[in-house]
Amino acid sequence: MEDVSKKIVFIVDDDEFLLDMYVLKFQESGFAIEVAKGGEEALEKLRAGLKPDVMLLDIVMPHLDGFELLRIVKKEQLSPRAKIIMLTNLGQKEDVDRGLRLGADDYIVKAQFTPTEIVQRVQAILGNTKNDASAS
Repeated sequence: MEDVSKKIVFIVDDDEFLLDMYVLKFQESGFAIEVAKGGEEALEKLRAGLKPDVMLLDIVMPHLDGFELLRIVKKEQLSPRAKIIMLTNLGQKEDVDRGLRLGADDYIVKAQFTPTEIVQRVQAILGNTKNDASAS
């Protein structure tokens, strides 16, 4: 956990209650947090130079959904080193497959995990980045 404080988690979700809850949980674990209340705001921040270590993307958002946001992030190489995790309530196999096919590193269905378990999953994914030589 010694360098967790240097890790930036970027949470993109249009639900303010969930944003606040996840921000609190990640801060308690020593992460730096950035948030966006939708896909368009997320793109603005990424295009302005935000370089998170991890992005948690909701899928169901107005205007620009998480799938389209992911597609644009990958196409424009806005954060090539970031681990991207879909964090959503869409749990159908087609949704999971689509997210992974678009380049997500992981897919988490919100209802199946507590916020603490989600933080632990992010910590595990970041713990694996040292040995990950694959390019995005």
